[in-house]
Formats: sequence, C-alpha cells, structure tokens
Amino acid sequence: MELRVLQYFLAVAREQSISGAAESLHLSQPTLSTQLRALEQELGKQLLIRGTKGSRKVTLTEEGMILRKRAEEILDLVNKTEHEISLSNESIAGDVHIGAGETDIIRYLARAARSTQEKYPDIHYHIFSGNSTFVLEQLDRGLIDFGIVYGSVDSFKYEAVKIPIPDTWGVLMRKDSPLFSNETISPEDLWDKPLIISNQKSDDWPLSNWMKRTTDKLCVVASYNLLFNASLMVEEGLGYALCLDKLINTSGDSKLCFRPLMPKLESEASIIWKKYQIFSKASEKFLLTLKRTLGILPEH
Repeated sequence: MELRVLQYFLAVAREQSISGAAESLHLSQPTLSTQLRALEQELGKQLLIRGTKGSRKVTLTEEGMILRKRAEEILDLVNKTEHEISLSNESIAGDVHIGAGETDIIRYLARAARSTQEKYPDIHYHIFSGNSTFVLEQLDRGLIDFGIVYGSVDSFKYEAVKIPIPDTWGVLMRKDSPLFSNETISPEDLWDKPLIISNQKSDDWPLSNWMKRTTDKLCVVASYNLLFNASLMVEEGLGYALCLDKLINTSGDSKLCFRPLMPKLESEASIIWKKYQIFSKASEKFLLTLKRTLGILPEH
C-alpha cells in the first residue's frame, strides 16, 4: 500500500467524486480509477460505491470509511516524522503534541511551554482534548508525544511522571441554589438533586464510591463532554454539575459557584509517554522544563 495511493483515496473521499479528485490531483480520471481499483484488489475489499451513469458521486463502503480514518492517521504520522527528521542537528525546533482532558494542570504545561519557548522560539505546541481512552489511542498510534491521564498507568507500556498537584472534585451550581450556603457538599446533599455528570465516566470513576449510590439510583438529568457546555446547563437551572475545580470562572458577576466535596475527593494525574520512545529535541526540552516547573527536578 503506497502513501501516494492513500493520498489519492483521501482526495476521492473528500471530493465524493473521482473526476473531481482527479482534477484536484492533476491526474487523468482513467489513471486515478486504475489506482483505486488496484488498491481495492490489494486489500481484497470494495472501498467505493460508484454512482450510476447519471451521477458521478461516489460513497465509501464500511471498509472505505475504516481506511479513510486510518489513512488520515498514517499520513499525519508520516508528515510529523518527516518534519522532525528534516530539522537540522544544530537547531532545536519542531512540534510537541500533547493529549489531555479538561484540567487545571494544563496551566502548568503552558508555563513549561512558555519557559521552553523563551530559549527555543521555534518549538510549537499542539493540545488535543479528549478522555483517557482518546489520549491512550493517540499515544499508541504515535500521533501525540505525551498524554495526561488520571488513575493507574500501565507501566509495561508507558513511562510516567506523577504530577504533584491534585485536582479537587466538587459541585458547580447557581448562586441562588438551595446548596449555595453549604461550604462543602456531602453525598446525601446530592441524592435528591438533578445531576449533570461527565459522559466520560468509567468503571473506576472516582465518584462512584464517594456517592455511596450507583448512578442508576441518582437523578442524572444530563451528561457532558466539555465542562463549559455543562456550565451553561447549570446556569440555565438544569441541575448541579459534578466536576473538577478551577475550570470555570465563578468570580465577579458569574451566576455560578463551586463547592468542594466532603469527604474531600482528589484525583492525581500523570504525564505519560510510550516506553522506549525516541523523543525529538523539542519534546526532550519540553519534558525537562515541565519537570522543573512541577518541582520534580531542581531549576538548575
């Protein structure tokens, strides 16, 4: 399977037309059609459903959709690799790719990035947001250099540095809500309240034990992927959002407030990378600066 042919296939998927893709690739339509049929023969699967004579539109089969996703990942990785290799041995430049969920820890990554960039202005940073499953998938495919994850880490697959700054769990609510006067929130306070919880909840969700009840016994009215969206639902009176602290601004004229849980509940994160990974110079410098920013290594 040639990279060039994958690019041809992605062009057809984008244009939804062999003739349109041929024009954008500066190829003749018969040449492109021949390459696509050869790719289908190589894989032993039909990738495209050609339109009838009255329609030039093509659609992807199920196998074609799988190939499109994988081809995009492969070409992204190739481009990243070519970029890193093309850098001069004398220079420290390039891209650092980081996967993480919504967490105030990003603030410390930003500080490390700023400090690194002061010395090496040709280093650029890219943050990809998602849950732990997304971060691990991106890391395993080589599409990111580092990941921020919570909970235990598979030490057979990843190197890890625990971040010594825990995140605090609590409740985001309106300032006119019945629980506003509480300094902290207990499990019993929430048993009869409409709750908005993260849809990234897994079997090891830290709130499962703290709540003393399973989610099917709670009044869960909504779920969220991005806390900002959840904050809008809270502001409109839909319910109380269970979340981490310091992600939504509750100061000043905000209608919202945050109350920590009691008993106190914290989550610790780690920055991880693939074992035996060979870092680019840019990634090496960033990791070193991050460790110093977090106090894991001395400044000098």
